[in-house]
Amino acid sequence: MRYPALIVDREKLKENTSKLAKECHDRGIKVAAVSKVYCGMPEIASVQAESGVDWIADSRLENLAKMRDIDIPKILLRLPMISQARETVELADMSFVSEVDTCRALSKAAVAMKKEHQVLLMVDVGDLREGVWPDRAVDTAREIASMPGLILKGIGTNLSCYGAVLPSPENLGQLVSVADSIESECGIHLDIVSGGNSSSIRLLLSGGIPERVNMLRLGESMTIGKETADCTVIPGLHSDVFTFAAEVIELKTKPSIPIGKKGLDAFGHEPVFEDRGLRKRAIVAVGQQDMRLDAISPRDEKTDILGASSDHMILDVTDGERDLKIGDVIEFDLSYGGVLAASTSSYVTKEIL
Repeated sequence: MRYPALIVDREKLKENTSKLAKECHDRGIKVAAVSKVYCGMPEIASVQAESGVDWIADSRLENLAKMRDIDIPKILLRLPMISQARETVELADMSFVSEVDTCRALSKAAVAMKKEHQVLLMVDVGDLREGVWPDRAVDTAREIASMPGLILKGIGTNLSCYGAVLPSPENLGQLVSVADSIESECGIHLDIVSGGNSSSIRLLLSGGIPERVNMLRLGESMTIGKETADCTVIPGLHSDVFTFAAEVIELKTKPSIPIGKKGLDAFGHEPVFEDRGLRKRAIVAVGQQDMRLDAISPRDEKTDILGASSDHMILDVTDGERDLKIGDVIEFDLSYGGVLAASTSSYVTKEIL
């Protein structure tokens, strides 16, 4: 295997996906598996598509294009660009929208392509990312529903993202009230009320999600087994679906304080060092252009990450459990951001077990 590598455990991903899909379905909630963290790699998305989810959802059309041969409905999560209206209708069965002008472009594209395109109107209930204010939702929905080629499937909201606002019975209840108002004032039926992402799992398991909410979009919980809001592992799920592996290219014992007059480091920061005497250090062949330092942690808890330049990561292995030699491979756990960074880097090999 070439290193650095992102290694995916297919069986663990399948277990996480099927368990959460069942938890949702048992409560009358459909679920979209969010594939953006692994850049829509078809080999991984296929595992999720075969594990009981109802949609595959991604924020990038490029990723949806890679997954076009997977036989499952697909959602474009990020608000479409007007310049990509035609590609959106071509690649996504449904897209999330908040702007009337964008919907007009989608409508025009759908009519030209003799297709019907589903849209879900995003409503902002406090997190302050995308979505219309609740008091504008009825008028916006009415306008969208009148556009040829578009089917207004429902409404949704995003939480625990830009504003880190937690999902609650109150803000999701507000979303349900908006859905009820749209139906009564516009004379239409909404099939979907989408109540957020992996941060809603705790509310789901405690029975706190309002009954009308019938869709969740799950990425972090399915891929790394964690609840988004507090980053804790969800009981019964695997947090080690993804492994990051890097090869040792140098082993030396050196002082823990650099020698000489100091300036700024490779990224313009003024580093701070603790004098711990002579320490055994390993350099692995990966750097900050491939991975964020705060997004990985060595599986050997007695190994510490000291720092990294663009191409070299330095580890303190003095107290490590293994007697390392040049060419050995060190494994790391990954956060959601770590999986995203490794998936995005063309220098990182992707290996699916």
